[in-house]
Amino acid sequence: MLKPNTNYANLKDSYLFYNISRKVNAYLEKNPGAHLLRLGIGDVSLPLPGAVIKALHGAVDDQAAKQTFHGYMPECGAPFLREIIAAHYNKRGVDINADEVFISSGASDELGDILDLFDKFDTALIMEPAYPAYVDANIMSGRRIIHLSAGKDNGFLPSPPKEAKADIIYICSPNNPTGAVFSREQLKDWVDFANRNASVILFDAAYEAFIEDNALPHSIFEIEGAKECAIEICSLSKTAGFTGTRLGYTVIPKGLSRGGMNFNRMWVRNRTTKTNGVSYIIQKGAVAVFTDEGQAQIKENISVYKQNARVLSNALGKLGIWYCGGKNAPYVWMKVPDGFDSWSFFDFLLNEAGVVGTPGAGFGKCGEGFFRLSSFGDPEDTKEAAERLVNLLR
Repeated sequence: MLKPNTNYANLKDSYLFYNISRKVNAYLEKNPGAHLLRLGIGDVSLPLPGAVIKALHGAVDDQAAKQTFHGYMPECGAPFLREIIAAHYNKRGVDINADEVFISSGASDELGDILDLFDKFDTALIMEPAYPAYVDANIMSGRRIIHLSAGKDNGFLPSPPKEAKADIIYICSPNNPTGAVFSREQLKDWVDFANRNASVILFDAAYEAFIEDNALPHSIFEIEGAKECAIEICSLSKTAGFTGTRLGYTVIPKGLSRGGMNFNRMWVRNRTTKTNGVSYIIQKGAVAVFTDEGQAQIKENISVYKQNARVLSNALGKLGIWYCGGKNAPYVWMKVPDGFDSWSFFDFLLNEAGVVGTPGAGFGKCGEGFFRLSSFGDPEDTKEAAERLVNLLR
């Protein structure tokens, strides 16, 4: 008799964005024609850089001629893309080989798929507030989760626990939702912790392109010992506007082994079994991101989002409201004013100012009392939202 995966019954309802959508729709029904200022969703609003568009068009033309047509691509990624990504790391002083880079259809997909490398009885340590998919993907696998709470007292950058041990450790830096970024010293503590306990760090670097402080690491592999304990998962969604185009990459060093099993070789076997690779057209577009022209163009786009973050941070500064993030990350994580919880503040902003954000309670219990503002919106809308926020709360 068939037995379904009953772990799905342990999932909580995905109420966060459903509730946001429901409340927004109710507001628009009462206020037809209202122009909502959306600072909630983490989707980009600027188009793909010109260098990427040019490369995509060229790749489409390649598919129109027999001599340049490409069918199935290598499951682990085209050599031309793996090599340019490895060279990008090398320029930053991180020694990565092309065959340690794996091309994916995006970081979200990879964060779920990568759990194939671990036993269902392994424990997962998740720092919260956290991207909800970390928790849900492990619940689906029936894995035990250790929730490590972070808060205002440690700037939402927790240290390794003194007693608890875990097999899988999630680190997102710059963090979603808090915008907090681990220093080299803090990451070294986590790397040492992982190596002492034979753990593996899953390092989510989706927002590394927003780091402007040279003292902060962009990659876990800038930290000594990380190649023996970490997997890095990256995305071009926020870096280069690939949210609707879908491409990411994962770095698994050849030196990462546990229990006599080598994770790089395991992932080669996994990808060659479970995927047919990412399309030629999208991979050629991704190559353009790592050219000098592409890097200059993505920095221009990111500067727009960084300015949005400064506008929001300045507004909170005027109001004397505590926040973190905003400087080296696209998210601003604010303490809600006295008298509100996360959801009542959401309702207040929506109904009194027409501004949409994301309640912190949706990112775990310790997110209650906080609120996430995204800098990915239109600059004029962001300025207007900041003005409405100041007028409403001062």
